[in-house]
Amino acid sequence: MPRSAIRATTIRRSRSTPRRADPGRRRKPAIIADVLTSQWRTRARLHFPARRAGTIRGMRAPAPKEPAINTSPSPGDDVRTTTCYMCACRCGIKVWLADGKIRYLQGNPAHPVNQGVICAKGAAGIMQHYSPARLDKPLLRVGERGSGEFREIEWDEALQIATGWLAPIRERNPDELAFFTGRDQSQALTGWWAQQFGTINYAAHGGFCSVNMAAGGLYTLGGSFWEFGEPDWEHARYFMLWGVAEDHDSNPIKLGLGRLKARGAKIVAVNPVRTGYGAIADEWIGIRPGTDGLFAFALIHELLRMDRIDLDYLVRYANAHWLVIRNPGGADDGLFARDAEGNTLCWEQGGGPARADAIGIAPAVVGEFTLADGRTAVPVFQLIAERYLDPQYAPDAVSERCGIPADTIRRIARELAQAAFESNLTLPIAWTDAWGREHAEMIGRPVAMHAMRGISAHSNGFHTCRALHLLQMLLGAVDAPGSFRYQPPFPKSVAPPNRPGKTRKDNGALDAPPLGFVHSPDDLLVDAAGRPRRIDHAYSWAYPLSAHGMMHTVIRNAHAGDPYPIDTLLMFMANMSWNSAMNTRETMHWLTDRREDGEYRIPHIIYSDAYASEMVAYADLVLPDTTYLERHDCISLLDRPISDADGAADAIRHPVFDPATQRAGRDVRGFQSVLLDLGARLGLPGMVHADGSPLYRDYADYIVRHERAPGVGLLAGWRGEDGAQHGKGAPNPEQMQRYIDNGGFWREEIPAHARYFKMANRGYLEWAQRFGFVGSTEPIVLQLYSETLQKFRLAAQGHGAQQPPPEHRKRVATYFDPLPIWYEPFESAELEASHSPLAGDGASTASAFPLSAITQRPMFMYHAWGSQNAWLRQIAARNYLYLHPDTGARYGIADLDWVAVDSHHGSITVQAKFARNMQPDTVWSWNAIGKRKGAWRLARNAPESSQGFLLNHLISDKLPKSDYANADPVTGQAAWFDLRVAIRKADGIARSQPQFAALAFDEADETPLRYGASMRARAHGR
Repeated sequence: MPRSAIRATTIRRSRSTPRRADPGRRRKPAIIADVLTSQWRTRARLHFPARRAGTIRGMRAPAPKEPAINTSPSPGDDVRTTTCYMCACRCGIKVWLADGKIRYLQGNPAHPVNQGVICAKGAAGIMQHYSPARLDKPLLRVGERGSGEFREIEWDEALQIATGWLAPIRERNPDELAFFTGRDQSQALTGWWAQQFGTINYAAHGGFCSVNMAAGGLYTLGGSFWEFGEPDWEHARYFMLWGVAEDHDSNPIKLGLGRLKARGAKIVAVNPVRTGYGAIADEWIGIRPGTDGLFAFALIHELLRMDRIDLDYLVRYANAHWLVIRNPGGADDGLFARDAEGNTLCWEQGGGPARADAIGIAPAVVGEFTLADGRTAVPVFQLIAERYLDPQYAPDAVSERCGIPADTIRRIARELAQAAFESNLTLPIAWTDAWGREHAEMIGRPVAMHAMRGISAHSNGFHTCRALHLLQMLLGAVDAPGSFRYQPPFPKSVAPPNRPGKTRKDNGALDAPPLGFVHSPDDLLVDAAGRPRRIDHAYSWAYPLSAHGMMHTVIRNAHAGDPYPIDTLLMFMANMSWNSAMNTRETMHWLTDRREDGEYRIPHIIYSDAYASEMVAYADLVLPDTTYLERHDCISLLDRPISDADGAADAIRHPVFDPATQRAGRDVRGFQSVLLDLGARLGLPGMVHADGSPLYRDYADYIVRHERAPGVGLLAGWRGEDGAQHGKGAPNPEQMQRYIDNGGFWREEIPAHARYFKMANRGYLEWAQRFGFVGSTEPIVLQLYSETLQKFRLAAQGHGAQQPPPEHRKRVATYFDPLPIWYEPFESAELEASHSPLAGDGASTASAFPLSAITQRPMFMYHAWGSQNAWLRQIAARNYLYLHPDTGARYGIADLDWVAVDSHHGSITVQAKFARNMQPDTVWSWNAIGKRKGAWRLARNAPESSQGFLLNHLISDKLPKSDYANADPVTGQAAWFDLRVAIRKADGIARSQPQFAALAFDEADETPLRYGASMRARAHGR
């Protein structure tokens, strides 16, 4: 029974029980009561069908003189369809209105993402929209940075101030603007805006969230886990979840898991903590954090040892047979052998060298061969066998480090092979491959995998992601029936062709978007001496493949002027002073620190958010954003679409409300429209007419009329002047209305013959080319071995025109291995090097900090904004540090004791709670629930600030013993989950530590005011 129904049932009173008078009892706001009532009435109709004479089973019929009551009223008098914004699922929702206010949110049954399902977060969007923490007007700082003291100003003044700061930057050096955005889902606009401004210093949130997953997949498969691929929910028979928590993509995963369970497929969850999805798994593997790659290599070892791999698949779709030059010390060592035209070569059995893409040949996959020019070469698969058959990867060798019994590893390997090769899954669908060969059926490999932040948020995460993809490929389980499947617009070529912008054109715009994919050292953004050119050091020799940028390093580097000072930091929805910060205390210092002349080291900070988050207090100028029900948004195929494996799809948000009607005096604007307004005021190319007038009215106008290339816009549906074209076509002035009329989304099915083997399916590649997803219909070859990585290793060994400075050579040579590797997470390795092992720990990384500490986001909240929500706070208003009872006994800690948690970086005091659903050498907590006093308009004594906490206070942004960021060395991904801690009982404490000075408060009622209201009150002498 739904929670709303349970609650309604619980609060019903017997007619014989009088309601006790309680004059001081506060009534629920009418809107909440109305929503609960309408939900219960709707559920009553569903669960208790009406009987004769209008009675309902289990309910008393009305007395003869009592009025007839409609027990199933409509939830509202108007309904709008749009896209949810309460997490990254991007589900379709119906918004029911009555008298201009929200009465009910429900899932849209017609929507391809959630098919009518709605979660706690989505249903609680009502409280997100009506949050007291909403900002009302633009704010200009009048007090010290960090105090939260502002005065409200009008939009004209705010935009004049912003233009006055940005225009001189654009004139003298656009790189003095650092533009970094959080979880905005509008990177197709923000990245383009940064390109037109001309700054290379742009990035989105992915560098501390998902870049390892994206880069690991895109440099291997041309697609990836997370939002670019999904399991084959309809045909998988064995499903492995690696490091997957419940906050992201939860409704589609829940729907899919339901289908798997109904069919009897086996579900295996690999995670140090068993929550949510893992709780319904058939088997939980409680792995030690950071060792997933080692576990994957042990499975690969067993598959190779048993000869249970799909060699036909590896030769047909991957580069297993491509020849690799063996010339230690030479400039060509590890590169692919090529003919005079640059075509990669293989060795035909019984013959000699042949083009690797030739058909009708039988290439060798093992052996050593001598080419016509005398060089030695071996197939890629030979290198794989040599490496992973090494005894160091045997189950018995890795068992203790992973915390998984060797027999379990061997059994899982057998089960994977059995599911892949003995299920005999075939689909009777004829298809034609990219070489023109016709196939009467599609042969399945029903082993599916899905991985998320638990894998990527480690300093070894890039190679771990590649290890999982290697495991999939060996089983033939990439885009085969039953396996991992690409979602359009993926797959793309490996690596995707767009490189990061490096130079400016005559009009000041960058020659390409600031983010892209590096193909060789020539693409790095470094100066003549090899030093970083970007403020975050992305695309430098320290973090070469940082495809999403490095948001977690920008504030430290901007404060230090490394590699140069910036003038303005422009951020959108990125809570970088709190839950999105490593090293929170120092980050707050860097934001407020001054130079010797008294000026702030970061001269200007412009911040946009819809709510009074912790970061708002550190801005000089605040541009208030709308709620998601008051705005236009575009979930674009150019960005992060809502496609599934069987179809391409995109979606919009459109205003359900006019912000001006929602609260007296409220004047907010969607950040995307504000950005375009600023661009027009600055005269940026592509944003103004020849006479200097704005080219776009607002973001909605931009969505409809902007073309990234001829016929390619942000939305793929209803293009062309008559709206009859899809994919490509001229702008259609009525496009936005067509989306609104069709539920807020567009979707086109992939033809049945084109839905699998997309990387080499002629039908799919032709279909994808028509939409502009791929440039040609050439097959996309899966890369078991990455020549791109080898080019960097060769540069570190002294070859090529672009070579790393001496201090980076060993690091690049070590971690840019063309085959996946595993290494100890950096924090553990550096701590182990400086401490002797502690007896009884059981982990090979034993040190003064013997426990791993990780966070997960709960299914019922997402990022920081969830715990301002009145309904979601009823589920949890504080967090605990969870530890296994055996761990508590080991350290003399009882359930609900307050404990000190120490890392090499700092200490916090929190309340502990026992839980057996976890790996004993790990402690964990729900993330982003702890709040700073005064933020989010929570009461002074709110549990979130007095008992809630962040593990972020323990996480350093730098490594313990080196000057590198606490990040993956390949991609720069923030290594949130490498944290090592020690715990001890803390006597005499009953509140969380540290506590920071509260942000601005109204002393009368001890609740934080809307930022700006306190200044307005003081100006009037109150």
